[in-house]
Amino acid sequence: MKNGISTSKIFPLLLVFAIPFTCLGSGEAGIGSMSMTHRMMMLAMQLGVILFAARVGNVVAMRIGLPGVLGELGAGVVIGPFMLGQIPLPGFESGVFPIFSSSFPVSPELYGLCAVASVILLFMVGLETDLPLFLRYSVAGSVVGVSGVAFSFLAGCVSGWALLPPIFGTKVEMLSPACIFLGIMSTATSVGISSRILSEKRKLDTPEGVTILAGSVIDDVLGIIMLALGIGIVETSGSSGSIDWNDIISIGLKAVAIWLAATVLGIVAANKISLLLKLFKHRSHIALMSLGLALIMAALFEEARLAMIIGAYVTGLSLSKTDIRNVIRENLHHSYEFLVPVFFAVMGMLVDVRLLLSPKVLLFGLIYSAACVLSKVFGCGLPSMACNFNFRGAMRIGAGMLPRGEVALIIAGVGLASGILSMEIFAIGILMTIATTVSAAPLIVALFNNPAPGVRKQPATLPPTEKNFIFPSVEIASILNEKLCMAFEHEGFFVHSLSRENKVFQLLKDDMAIGLRQTECTISFECGEKETHFIGTAMIEVVAEFERIVKELKRPIDIRKITENIPKSSKKPAKSTLSGFLIREAMIPRLEATNKTDAIKELLRSLDRQDAIDDYTSAENAVFDREASMSTGMEFGVAIPHGRTDAVSKLVATIGLKPEGIEFESMDGRPATIIVLALSPTSTAAPHMQFMAMMSNALDDTGRQAILKCSSKSDMMEVLSR
Repeated sequence: MKNGISTSKIFPLLLVFAIPFTCLGSGEAGIGSMSMTHRMMMLAMQLGVILFAARVGNVVAMRIGLPGVLGELGAGVVIGPFMLGQIPLPGFESGVFPIFSSSFPVSPELYGLCAVASVILLFMVGLETDLPLFLRYSVAGSVVGVSGVAFSFLAGCVSGWALLPPIFGTKVEMLSPACIFLGIMSTATSVGISSRILSEKRKLDTPEGVTILAGSVIDDVLGIIMLALGIGIVETSGSSGSIDWNDIISIGLKAVAIWLAATVLGIVAANKISLLLKLFKHRSHIALMSLGLALIMAALFEEARLAMIIGAYVTGLSLSKTDIRNVIRENLHHSYEFLVPVFFAVMGMLVDVRLLLSPKVLLFGLIYSAACVLSKVFGCGLPSMACNFNFRGAMRIGAGMLPRGEVALIIAGVGLASGILSMEIFAIGILMTIATTVSAAPLIVALFNNPAPGVRKQPATLPPTEKNFIFPSVEIASILNEKLCMAFEHEGFFVHSLSRENKVFQLLKDDMAIGLRQTECTISFECGEKETHFIGTAMIEVVAEFERIVKELKRPIDIRKITENIPKSSKKPAKSTLSGFLIREAMIPRLEATNKTDAIKELLRSLDRQDAIDDYTSAENAVFDREASMSTGMEFGVAIPHGRTDAVSKLVATIGLKPEGIEFESMDGRPATIIVLALSPTSTAAPHMQFMAMMSNALDDTGRQAILKCSSKSDMMEVLSR
């Protein structure tokens, strides 16, 4: 763990913090009798508190090396109706989060938002599934996923069957509702948590990493189907407890058939759905319509007596191979950031802290969590050894399949909301989710820190086709990079920025996927063989357009027409702003130089003597390169030679005076008598243009006359500071 905090200390700290609140009452607040206006006011207040608490919890968890989702879950526990939420406050006699009813602690409005958040969460998970990669490792992933689900479900059911009677005094059978849900909750693997840990270790594209992701997806899908199957078993068994196996088989076949049919049809029709959504043209409209489709599918699956999240996941998976997937992800990002933490926080609010601290719940929860850990590590890891993985790779896969997360919480929430699960079993499910997630991170990191391969034989991989184009300078490559992105957008591609800082883009259109990357003077494309001719044509067209622009730029530009449109302001710059850039000791009241080149060098040497420049040669080259493109001689005897260079870490400037004048190729043809030299860094932000504008404004008629009369550095600074 980071910062020296051991995971073994997390639970005692949480328990010690929670103990003072266990004495709080749990009476119902009677929210149902409130007016609609008051209930909406409560919802607004609750959402505001949740957003702050969830973000704080996320940051704290990340700081101590835990997944942020656990921080959001813990924040919900702390502010929920069983802890701080029911403390009376002015204007809120029953607290901000009063207990809604004895059967369900949060209000329907808040849980409704939570249900919508679960749809968005699974829709985005499906959207982020790499379908080709998933299919490539589908055999290994299926072996890992199916065996993991079988072992975990059996471990959960056996734990309930063996522990519920002696600990809680409850008479149960292997297929009692509590045992079934304990088994179902233990099956799911968190795709989000596993992928985040693997991404941080840069192991997502390893055989183990891809197999973990493929197995996680299968785990979640099977877990969701088993949820529908479990609810069916509970409903068909009725109060008598007998099970009609014909109905159960029918429910199972129906669940699998609907999921497979919807998935296949969705993938086959994905491009047509994409074309339909593109009719809305605007990117935000495409994303909103996609979300609307996911919500409709979620409702239809719920109506078909399957979970809403199956419909949401199938919709996301269907669109994951289309060219609009990144458009949807980018435009729904803020909705995701807003609602998903609400989901995890509300899941935490459902936990009765007194039950979580109960010796019976703790004992059951720890044994159940240990069974869930072993069932995943060995149930997923050992079968993978039949798919070319050695023991090291098998343990990596087992550890990667360990963390439960969003799907386990959704299953627990569905069980609690439907009345199938008691509050004790729900608390045990939350405890298991926390324990498996906390233990997974250090275990995955430790296993992947060993560089040894996890496979017996490295799979043969074909390198992607790469086309490199080298240009004379970084500036030309950057301009062409931007032009290429615009050209591809005009061709109907969706340009997705993977890293704008590193200039890495993904270009998607129908079944074409092209990677675009700029590295200094080189523009590189990664693509399939069929896209190479398309890329060559695009590059030729963009370069031809660039050449046309260069020819246009060679025609003389009338600078005077540009300066005529610059407004003349009488406002003086602030003393602290302008003097903060000027180095007084580097000012020269009387320049010795008699020409432009020597004057610039004299000012540069003056700055260098004051240790304002790290690399004199680099600074000199920057100024003269700028001067070569266009003279910096302005009007009324003022010249402002300047350059951008990493020889300085911030903007620095100095001034030299030459009353006799120096030829500077000024716009009005007059010799320069006041020469301002400025250097700005290239790698960090600096107010370069702002400084030059302020200096031009300061050197108006009065300023020029006053500064030319100065005979000392102090006088010059005084004039500019008035």
